[in-house]
Amino acid sequence: MNLFILRHGVAVEPGSPGFENDADRPLIPKGERRLRAAAAAMKKMELSFDLILSSPLVRARQTADIVAGELKLKKQLQFSDALAPGGGMKNLARQLDERKPAPENVLLVGHEPGLSRLISLLVAGDDSAAVEMKKGGLCKLEADRLHAGRCATLIWLLTPSQMELMA
Repeated sequence: MNLFILRHGVAVEPGSPGFENDADRPLIPKGERRLRAAAAAMKKMELSFDLILSSPLVRARQTADIVAGELKLKKQLQFSDALAPGGGMKNLARQLDERKPAPENVLLVGHEPGLSRLISLLVAGDDSAAVEMKKGGLCKLEADRLHAGRCATLIWLLTPSQMELMA
């Protein structure tokens, strides 16, 4: 399985007037622009996904919608509470491994620090590895079989600036 991990784009700052509820914070125009560039870079890399699984929070949902729309993969888009802040990353790994037929290329869209912890869990076996996912950053892991523990190899980790250069 190729597991691609995308952090949501730049969003309204926490606690901003009108957005007191963290789940309601949307992307700002800069975040949308950078994600369109990220999607263009994904196109150039000829990435495609059997499944796009996103946190249901507004900023992650918007991020997933932009990528799915640009790559013409709206039918592959689903949502999981396991990708929301405080969601169960071990449960997420188990959910993905139990899918039949097993998806070959999966894009996960979520939040920090959960995504870095997930990468660390799958690559190092625990959450001790220092991984920094920038807003709009994309990571690729490869795994024969996902489980909650060391099972994947880090192939690459791209910043939004690197993806803008590729677009």
